[in-house]
Amino acid sequence: MLLRIALIVAILGGLGAGGIGYYEWSTQIPALTKQRDDEHTAKVEKINELAATNKVLKATLATLAQTKQELADTKSERDKALARADAQEKRAADLSDKLTKTTAERDDARNQLAAYQASGLNPDQVVKLDRSLKDAEAQIEVMKAEYANLNRQYLAKSARLALYEGPENFVKLRADLRGQVVDVDPKWDFVVLNIGGDQGAVQDGEMLVSREGKLVAKVIIRRVEKNYCIANIVPGWKLGDPIEGDIVTPAHPATS
Repeated sequence: MLLRIALIVAILGGLGAGGIGYYEWSTQIPALTKQRDDEHTAKVEKINELAATNKVLKATLATLAQTKQELADTKSERDKALARADAQEKRAADLSDKLTKTTAERDDARNQLAAYQASGLNPDQVVKLDRSLKDAEAQIEVMKAEYANLNRQYLAKSARLALYEGPENFVKLRADLRGQVVDVDPKWDFVVLNIGGDQGAVQDGEMLVSREGKLVAKVIIRRVEKNYCIANIVPGWKLGDPIEGDIVTPAHPATS
């Protein structure tokens, strides 16, 4: 009897558990199905949104590329326009200069024509006078050069004559004669000075070499060229070594 009761209780317990399991299964399955469907729908929506976003992005990139190209084209056109403007401005300036020059030449020609007309000379006579004037100017320049050369010779001979016949026995140089040492030969004790016959240098003239106001040596001119001379260092007067840039002045300046 007890066994039967126990079996009945066991069967009832099994049926109760099965009923409870069935109940839970029948209520959870639809919820899971709905959750799956909702997630699928959300996923599809996200995919559609992503596709739409990609489409908009592609369109934006295309617009950006087009805008960049248009900007580059605009910049290129601007540069070309600026170059054309600069060229036109330069051309305008050149034309303005040419116009000014041409106007000046025209005015000068008018003035010359008026002068010719006032003088009563014909063009051939004016050309001859101009040629004669140029020839005269050329002759004057030649005579100036000859005079300068003769004057240098006269001064040199006068200085040497004073050296041999004068009571002081030395050559006097122009008081304002001033030069510089431009080269030095320490082996043979001679220097090259940047003053020559054109500046008043005379053979056998003595000059003092100084640096920063201090005496360095005394030299005597042995060879005179047009624009430079060569001088030897006087023995016993070498207080230091002459260098390029040292100043030279007459040891015996002329008083007149």
